[in-house]
Amino acid sequence: MGLNTFTAAVHITPVVIKTFLKHSKRKGQHFVDGDEEVATDDIFFDEAFHIVKAFLELGTENTLESFQSFTNTHVPAPPWAAVAPVLIPLKSCNNAADILINWFGPEELKDVVGGERWWQVRGLDGIEGEWITEKEYLSSSTPDNGKGVDWATKLIKQMDHLDSVMLYVPGGGYFFGSINTHRYQIIRYARKMHGRAFVVNYRKAPQYPWPCPLHDVLASYLYLIQPPEGTAHKPVDPSKIVFAGDSAGGGLCISALTVIRDMGLPMPAGAVLISPWVDLTHSFPSVMQNITTDIIPPHGFMAKPSPVWPIDPVPPPEGRVIRTTTSPPPKPGHADNLKSQDGADGVVPAGGHVESQREMLASGKDMVSSSSNGSSESPQDSSGSDQAGQSSGLQAGHGDGEGSETQEPSDSDRQTRSSTQANGQADTKTVETDDTDLKEPKPPKVLMHDPDEIPLELRAQIQIYATNEQLTHPLVSPILQGSLGNLCPLYILVGDAEVLRDEGIYLAHRAAHPDEYPTRQGALKEGRRQKENVEKFRTPTKVHLQAYDGMCHVLTVFTFTNSAKYAYRSIAHFIKHVTTSAREEVTLNPFPELQSPSTFDDEDDYDDPRRRRPRLQVVETTPDDAAGKTKVRPDIDSPTENNLYSRNKAITVKEVTRGLTDLMPERSDGSAQQSREDLPDVLMIRERIDIHGKVRPMEPKEELVALQLKPSEIGVIKEDPCRRWATGQVIWDKKFKRSAESVLRKRQKNEARALALLADARSQGLKLADDGSIVDLAVSPSRMSIPSGHREIQSDRRWGPLDLEYESPPPSAICKRRDTPEALALLKKSIYYTAPATHRTIPNLKMSQTIRAVFDTNDHTTQPPQQSGSEQQRMRHAPIHGISIWTGLLTLFMRKSSQKARDGRKKARDAAKDAHEKLPTSPSH
Repeated sequence: MGLNTFTAAVHITPVVIKTFLKHSKRKGQHFVDGDEEVATDDIFFDEAFHIVKAFLELGTENTLESFQSFTNTHVPAPPWAAVAPVLIPLKSCNNAADILINWFGPEELKDVVGGERWWQVRGLDGIEGEWITEKEYLSSSTPDNGKGVDWATKLIKQMDHLDSVMLYVPGGGYFFGSINTHRYQIIRYARKMHGRAFVVNYRKAPQYPWPCPLHDVLASYLYLIQPPEGTAHKPVDPSKIVFAGDSAGGGLCISALTVIRDMGLPMPAGAVLISPWVDLTHSFPSVMQNITTDIIPPHGFMAKPSPVWPIDPVPPPEGRVIRTTTSPPPKPGHADNLKSQDGADGVVPAGGHVESQREMLASGKDMVSSSSNGSSESPQDSSGSDQAGQSSGLQAGHGDGEGSETQEPSDSDRQTRSSTQANGQADTKTVETDDTDLKEPKPPKVLMHDPDEIPLELRAQIQIYATNEQLTHPLVSPILQGSLGNLCPLYILVGDAEVLRDEGIYLAHRAAHPDEYPTRQGALKEGRRQKENVEKFRTPTKVHLQAYDGMCHVLTVFTFTNSAKYAYRSIAHFIKHVTTSAREEVTLNPFPELQSPSTFDDEDDYDDPRRRRPRLQVVETTPDDAAGKTKVRPDIDSPTENNLYSRNKAITVKEVTRGLTDLMPERSDGSAQQSREDLPDVLMIRERIDIHGKVRPMEPKEELVALQLKPSEIGVIKEDPCRRWATGQVIWDKKFKRSAESVLRKRQKNEARALALLADARSQGLKLADDGSIVDLAVSPSRMSIPSGHREIQSDRRWGPLDLEYESPPPSAICKRRDTPEALALLKKSIYYTAPATHRTIPNLKMSQTIRAVFDTNDHTTQPPQQSGSEQQRMRHAPIHGISIWTGLLTLFMRKSSQKARDGRKKARDAAKDAHEKLPTSPSH
């Protein structure tokens, strides 16, 4: 049946009931034990947390395509929001592609990316996007008197007067999520910052892996600041734009910012990064420590096998993770130099000695030196045990499925390593040097806890977004950027209970203190720009870092919590401050908390959408609001988050005056810059937020575990995360064994259909420029065979699936596949409807093809076939969708939470009044 509203409701309803029944008992036990209050003591957060967690786990039980389609289904916006859909044109896409091509350079494009064409292939004629704001912010004037202007263009022009623009990049693990899953949050941002937001529905992996999403994010930025002719909106000044994104969206934002910096493009005013995913190797401790307290599935994002994913639905006989059988870095190559190696290099013959991790690291210099040349002989020991690489091998798919892939080394393995350990002692001393590159394993090998073990080796792609060889590229894992200096001001928010907490904290400190937190040497060694950037971009980036107690991944999802309410308010102030203040002022002070008076006055802001029309006003607000003495109409929400922001602002100012924040380095003359208010030139504000939304200074850097990691430990694949993924993959391989076998048969059928499609197209007159009949692409394409309607050879530069003969895209990329229904839809559209200029003709469809399209749910008889859910929104057929239900739940929780807060304040006032009345009166004299 796949993932849909019905299956989601069936799966999640028992979770809601179970959570409700357990909540009171657990909360009561906490009270009896005298435990500190935790975030899940709030019944609404407890329920919402488990709903989201259950939904994501349900997603792993279904195919990746159904997960994508469900989360990319169009749902209507609420009536108080103004939403205008657009399609970012190919011209903006091509401009962004040119920038990326220049950034990579020819060698990196070939060896790392796999070519310069494949990632520009798309099914749609542009990128889906949306302009969003509140209807009450629209200008009353109608452009061109409303004549000849469609409704979307009219809305966009009515937004043009709103200066502050948020460019939002939705998260979702780089493979799911969309405008629709985030629209509720984005409307809230637009309302609070009194501006407008532009959201990009970028292409997603695995059909469109890295760098496709990054390409689309850059294109959306260029679309805003350099709109092509005929675009509805006016050019937006970069100083009025703030990048924002959560999770994968946050990672894309920071990657895009580094490209903008490196290529000399105008930098936006700032960036808001919420739980950014910036280390795809999972090398930080919180990835394992916070599994139970986060919404992320325990084994990561598994998926039921389908034609799209995983690449190998049936695991290889030796398993997806094994004990390495090679001593030098194995095929397919090092993730640090990202160049494919000869598959024969380093393979140890049967009976040969496979080095332990200790031996590999001890011989690291030779290994690194030789591997950089792409050819080396592995050191072999003829006396090594025959079982060194076989008896201890991990046989994924064998055992009980509950960790059998983590077999202990056999006695013979230990004996073999013991015999070499004495000789390795001297070599080990060499490892403990300042050359951190010697300590870095080269993926797909895994860094082990026990240095005397033979390392694990990955035989399957572990991330959906990028291949194993690409995981340490600085635009895939931006935590490994040579420098994070010279960027726009960053506002980074992480949940203390989330798995990505540590990398968010480390990212913030790396940006603010480039010299204190250098990139490991291996990541600098082969990068075209990495070493250059270390020296070129040394100016610290100003950062505001906040860690929220008890909050999970992307805390802003839970809009009704006090933590999220403060986060939304604080983000709005940040955006308004950096987009409305002078550039010089923002350069000196990007922190609105240190600005007096406030950049913009807080208007009454209520979270209950039912009461937002008409706007209701607070009757009276006094300085005693903090004590619960706010006088409001009894039927509207109290603006407590405004008071909370003001209180936290005062605390932040105290942090600065007490020297609890990081300051900019002194100038060469020994003096420090001063702000207008005579406050020091603050470089970094580091704070924690409790579950009630109250600020306190973050502990010293020395007490943060994430900051104690050595550079050589960051951006490497480690044993624990690898075993966690492998355990989950074994379980999924067993659970969906029949489905995986069925997938292989489906792929064969799709390949046969693709061959038939191409044969039909050729027989109907398809001609390509590479055929030799027409060579000059500058000549206007012949339109003799182009029928009327939707069919057209594109005038803008565009590549199609038939233009990739010399390209080497990742194996999951849709552009060069012929074994999935989505790949067939892309191929058919590029041949019969929107052909690139390399196609000289557009053939006519056969009658048999039209008849087959009638019975194909993914096809259409007169229009282009629907494209992949990783790119194109789905139109819903059911009267209600799961995303709408979730939005309704958030609204309910918001209203109930506000009512609960009001009741609590009333009880507190009544109790204080009763206590005051019971006090003995003083005797009169």
